[in-house]
Amino acid sequence: MSSWFKRKEKGIQTATEEKKDTPRGLWYKSPTGKIVESEELAKNHYVSPEDDYHVRIGSKEYFQILFDDNKFTEMDAGLSSKDPLKFEDTKKYKDRLKEAEKKTGLKDAVRTAYGKSMGRDLVIACMDFSFIGGSMGSVVGEKIARAIDKAIEKKVPFVMISKSGGARMMEAALSLMQLAKTSAKLAQLAEAGLPYISLCTDPTTGGTTASYAMLGDINIAEPGALIRFAGPRVVKEATGKELPEGFQTAEFVLEHGFLDFIVHRRELKKKINLYLDLVLNQPVRVEEVPEE
Repeated sequence: MSSWFKRKEKGIQTATEEKKDTPRGLWYKSPTGKIVESEELAKNHYVSPEDDYHVRIGSKEYFQILFDDNKFTEMDAGLSSKDPLKFEDTKKYKDRLKEAEKKTGLKDAVRTAYGKSMGRDLVIACMDFSFIGGSMGSVVGEKIARAIDKAIEKKVPFVMISKSGGARMMEAALSLMQLAKTSAKLAQLAEAGLPYISLCTDPTTGGTTASYAMLGDINIAEPGALIRFAGPRVVKEATGKELPEGFQTAEFVLEHGFLDFIVHRRELKKKINLYLDLVLNQPVRVEEVPEE
């Protein structure tokens, strides 16, 4: 047989039963086609070092980035959604909830916790897009409201990390009520003189944008994040105009005055705490760099 079809060199003929598949998840391919080792990606705050693409991450990773030594106390971890409307589309809502819980290991689309960040107490609520598209239902609204109550009780700042497709349609008007509920709670936080920083990540859309995501004392976003209320097709139909390039990216939204800053993920902890120090008019803290 021709050497085109047969390897003749010693040491590279491998029996089929000895061949091993490369473990899944060892590599990550960014949208621009850059290949990154998963381990390297994790070390780089889940940002592709090749093209600076911010990979979507969830509460587990954000808590790891923001809380000192990844130590925190989670609140209301057992709270889960009901199905008061007995909603059914292509499948029953209660079945969707069971599937999402099994697939993600989460109880709903937000996790809330308090702990120390750069040595000072902080309450953080962080959404998980992997749970039914980060949609905001009654549990999401309730957990955020309780997290704000905890911030008021402990007299500490509040940080909200949004990553959501908007209100959860399976709960209809009940999900829309969460816009008013969370906004009212944030007004109480403001009355207590406590700062609120809102971080918009990819994507922040719909009812989330129309409520707590845009109500921060300081509104920040990650580079390239999609931030919008309605989709481009709906906006185009409503306005009858061609939409500009980069419409609804964090950079576009910043340029048009809806955001205060865009913050790179590796700067997140330092910048959030800097803004808190400035708002609270207290000495600016410096992040301790661990010794090699």
